[in-house]
Amino acid sequence: MAITMGEKIKIIANRRGVTLAQLAEMTNQSRQNMSNKMKRDNFSEKELQEIGEVLNCDFIGKFRMRDTGEEI
Repeated sequence: MAITMGEKIKIIANRRGVTLAQLAEMTNQSRQNMSNKMKRDNFSEKELQEIGEVLNCDFIGKFRMRDTGEEI
């Protein structure tokens, strides 16, 4: 079973010593909004880049074509 983006964010935040409430504040969101996004695993690429930035990580989102290996 694949790990969700929300679970990945929780792992990184924990390793950085950042609570989800702090992460919400760092990304100018309410705690409730961040909680909803985590529950629904509903993040835009822009939000993931911003979360990566505040957690001192790089977010690399891409597709790889299975037949050619081309990454987009």
